[in-house]
Amino acid sequence: MRNPRFPLPVRVSGILLTAAVTGAALSACAPTVDVTAAGDAANPACAPMMVALPDAIGDAALRKTNSQATAAWGDPSQVILRCGVNVPGPTTDRCVSVNGIDWVIKEGDPVWTLTTFGREPATEILMDPEKISSATVLADLSASAGKIPASRNCVGQEDLQNLPSSQ
Repeated sequence: MRNPRFPLPVRVSGILLTAAVTGAALSACAPTVDVTAAGDAANPACAPMMVALPDAIGDAALRKTNSQATAAWGDPSQVILRCGVNVPGPTTDRCVSVNGIDWVIKEGDPVWTLTTFGREPATEILMDPEKISSATVLADLSASAGKIPASRNCVGQEDLQNLPSSQ
């Protein structure tokens, strides 16, 4: 039976308003993460990677950020990603390959910086290995990072020893 005092459109409007207020209140619990965009964040090559990012890395859920071509996981943030950082050149820093993606690793204290190698634009990940495993981070982000094509690979000391000499 319909209530003549509250016609159907008014009741539906009230339900929608309640849902909107509840949604706004819930989203206020996880504030937007303040991440400074990289210098080349507007590069269109970042877009395919950004839309392919995972909803979670390990147990850390994806959160909203306030800058283009950035992402954050965890509350508080355990992993920060920025696409459009400077492409690393030749380096003596450790380089690892995970699922076909090369990463240059700079171990800081406490934050490590992991940067894609051989991909333009480059992608940078900031993470604390005491809070989340670098192996988990790189494995979970490899498919997304692979959306930016590689133009070269890391070369290690053992690779240099196997090159033919030019005499």
